[in-house]
Amino acid sequence: MAHPKSRISKQRKRKRRTHKKLTAQQVQICNETGEPHLRHRAYETADGALYYKGKVLIAAEEDVDDTE
Repeated sequence: MAHPKSRISKQRKRKRRTHKKLTAQQVQICNETGEPHLRHRAYETADGALYYKGKVLIAAEEDVDDTE
């Protein structure tokens, strides 16, 4: 098993770890639908349509009522 030659102090260890931070996700509002979504990701609207870059990728399915 590896054994360090000398102990790394708490201060030195914490200095190295100060740069590990989370960044806020970039949320954008669609010009077509007005829905917030993550950038460079496809997103689904409330009616079920799938959008990417303001264009419809997959249209929403129509509700078919088969009550005869």
